[in-house]
Amino acid sequence: MRRIVATRRVLFDALGHFNDDDGWSMASHLAISALMALFPFLIFATTLASFLGAQAFSETAVHLVFDTWPEQIAEPIAREVVNVLTVQRGDLLTFGVVLAAFFASNGIEALRTSLNRAYRVTETRSLIYRRVQSLAFVIFATIAFLVISVLLVFAPLIARLAKAQFDWIEPYMGTFTLWRYVIASTVIVLGLIAVHFWLPAGKRRFVDIVPGIIFTLAAWLAGSTIFASYLDNFSSYVTTYAGLASIMIAVVFLYIMSLIFILGGEFNAAIKRYLDARARVGA
Repeated sequence: MRRIVATRRVLFDALGHFNDDDGWSMASHLAISALMALFPFLIFATTLASFLGAQAFSETAVHLVFDTWPEQIAEPIAREVVNVLTVQRGDLLTFGVVLAAFFASNGIEALRTSLNRAYRVTETRSLIYRRVQSLAFVIFATIAFLVISVLLVFAPLIARLAKAQFDWIEPYMGTFTLWRYVIASTVIVLGLIAVHFWLPAGKRRFVDIVPGIIFTLAAWLAGSTIFASYLDNFSSYVTTYAGLASIMIAVVFLYIMSLIFILGGEFNAAIKRYLDARARVGA
């Protein structure tokens, strides 16, 4: 009985605050910001990779970003991304690439604003600190993608060497596609941990952010599956939006994912508030 009461209180607190604090509007802001930041980030990352000699980075980056999206949504967007990334560009430190990094960091700022509202905290850090931190997130994400790109290039060679040395490991190697999915999922988990831990104002323990991350991952999986099924069976986006159908589908998909992401922060905050209240009553 106590668990039911606790669950109800947490749900009402999280959903009530989400609704009262314009969570629906914030999800729209986050979705559009994410879409606007996606191309600049990939342009910046690909240019940096080319400067460092990783010419095959663009294909790896597209897989890392879109492998976890439903195929109906990912395929048309990924095709346009590849077209953009294969355009020849000049040296690394051009105005356009620096501007791309800045616009990519706007997506990080949208995540920060959403989480600050969800965790019910007031931002006290300076504008310069926040912008530098956002740019650092973009750069670290780029470096992580570069490392993964190199690993995926050498993955078949490493797999053959491992199987030659250890016969028992062959059944566990899986396929190259499977490992791509595993790596993409790992990137998402680590990214969620990083943004929940460092972006919002204040300090949180790791245990404080775990419930929201688990909820976000489970709800993202369910939401993307349901939305993909809807597109297959009931969608009229093509007849409604014609040539703009793919971009509208992406916007709606990102809106759903943004709602879930913000709710993950709301659940973390609601659980923390409930536990703090119980601790005060006990004291």
